[in-house]
Amino acid sequence: MHWIAAKFVLRVLTHNQKDSRVAICQELKETVINDPTLLLNVITGDESIVYVYDPETKLQSSQWKSPGSPRPKKARMQKNKLKTMLICFFDQEGIIHWEFVPPGMTVNADFYCDVLRRLRENVWRKRPQKWQNQNLNIHHDNALAHRSFKVSQFLARNNMTVILHPPYSSDLAPCDFFLFPKLKLQMKGQRFGTIEEIQEESQQVFDTVPKRDFQGCFQAWQKRWDCCIRAKGEYFEGDGGI
Repeated sequence: MHWIAAKFVLRVLTHNQKDSRVAICQELKETVINDPTLLLNVITGDESIVYVYDPETKLQSSQWKSPGSPRPKKARMQKNKLKTMLICFFDQEGIIHWEFVPPGMTVNADFYCDVLRRLRENVWRKRPQKWQNQNLNIHHDNALAHRSFKVSQFLARNNMTVILHPPYSSDLAPCDFFLFPKLKLQMKGQRFGTIEEIQEESQQVFDTVPKRDFQGCFQAWQKRWDCCIRAKGEYFEGDGGI
């Protein structure tokens, strides 16, 4: 017997939610087997909050000390209340479109349709081969704005096929397990005076992410489908799977 603490998870999943996670992962696996080029044509995106100040992690605050020196101390810091929301889309080649939500505005159906229009414009400019196919595969989570009727109509009119995503599954969303943690880790411990400074730093971080990392993200995504299936729909991070 071992004395261990409970693992904190996003939520306690119901049996139906676990079954949904497994079913969607299995369906995605089968789709990729039938069409190995599918993930080459997928554009994935999501939103995330970025703070003007986000404290360093415990690991980032670590430092070397000699056996006789006292343990360093550091005051506990809180996230700054000033924040902004980032929206970002990428594929295996890199970032296609990103923007910050204007202050005071929420991501509703109307705003998200405008974001998708700007995404399409950037696909036309940056990914002409994808644009010529005239059938974009979009992956995003099940946020209310994403699954609204207005957004569904927009996607259908523009031949944008939605890749399934199970509910409450940030561990299966490439933005959440790859891009946003990479961005926020670089920004932790820094103090930004304005939203514009956050935007500039975000651009610098995005510019340093190599193409191979984006390709590796999509490979890791497939591995996570297997982990989810083996875990029978339970959250698997921290259990030796990934």
